[in-house]
Amino acid sequence: MTTSLPNNLPSVVWPGCGQHLLQSDANGWHRPTDDYWRLWLDRPELAPVDESCAAERRLHARLLAEPGRTVAVSELDALADRDVADNYGHFLRLRQAVSGAGTLEAAYLGWVRSRRFDLPPLFMDLVVQAIVARLLADQDHAPVWRAAELLFRPQRVAVVEGRVLCGDRQGLDQMQQHGGLGELGRLLREGGVALSEAQMQVLDESNAARYLADRCHDDRHRHLLDLTHGLTQTLSHGLVLQLDNARSGLRSLARVLELWVGHLLGPRVSIRPEARVDDPAWRWHIGLDAQASALLDALYQGQVLPDERMQRLISLFRLEFDDPSVVQADMRGRPVYLGLAMDGEGLLRLKPQNLLLNLPLPA
Repeated sequence: MTTSLPNNLPSVVWPGCGQHLLQSDANGWHRPTDDYWRLWLDRPELAPVDESCAAERRLHARLLAEPGRTVAVSELDALADRDVADNYGHFLRLRQAVSGAGTLEAAYLGWVRSRRFDLPPLFMDLVVQAIVARLLADQDHAPVWRAAELLFRPQRVAVVEGRVLCGDRQGLDQMQQHGGLGELGRLLREGGVALSEAQMQVLDESNAARYLADRCHDDRHRHLLDLTHGLTQTLSHGLVLQLDNARSGLRSLARVLELWVGHLLGPRVSIRPEARVDDPAWRWHIGLDAQASALLDALYQGQVLPDERMQRLISLFRLEFDDPSVVQADMRGRPVYLGLAMDGEGLLRLKPQNLLLNLPLPA
């Protein structure tokens, strides 16, 4: 089902990350405006509270009036709360990196290629979210937007009655703490979370429009994504059919990763989920997270892994370049295999930078 949305889709689906306050350059990359930096200044990490000292309020007001102004070290030293001073230091380093590079994308690639992520994970995640939001500006398919959240928000994963479901970690943890969780359904039971169907819903056609239009991020993060490869259907006489899951969120995630690679690196790629790798000439693989990286390395080396560890593997993907000539010579015409896995506690933390660092492209 396709849901019609307003023309200002990017500012509707993910309010708060500032994608609507960016300007596109000739290459389709995005420059920050003063209002983009003002949005950062209004975040809880930087906005003054009742206990804020006069120096903090003064610095905040000056930056709101002139987001690009130079901040002296003495202004940070004057802040009474050292945590706030650290946050302002992080903000100023972020602003300097983006301003120096010219666009969010150029700054992000600089961090990736230097392997120097010297900003808090939250800051990096907000940059990724803004880039991805612009990538999806013409997408009106809710599962694609929900799958894209995996690039910047940690997830909890559980197998429930044969279905692999993932939910927003922060949203699930908050709901657990608040209590009042019903007994309907058994969503995420294996993960130790019992949530009612009214509170957590698997994203499908019936609630896609609500996900896209909901401006409250807490409500949006109540949508679970189905990452199941296939479905089992039992017929009469005991016949069991294995059916392809046409609505699997893995396909949506593959589409997001295709856009991510093309936007930041240039080459067009095709990515599709795979349940297994049957390739005697397997030569290149990339883990989309730390767990998958270690697991694929071990399998490539011929190690036999225990079932408990293998069950952490959520999916494999096959990546192929539309133009093989852009790949380094020894990999032309060969696929790159990707892996996605959770840890022993069911946590999934996808690292979008892995794809940018480790593809077999010429130096």
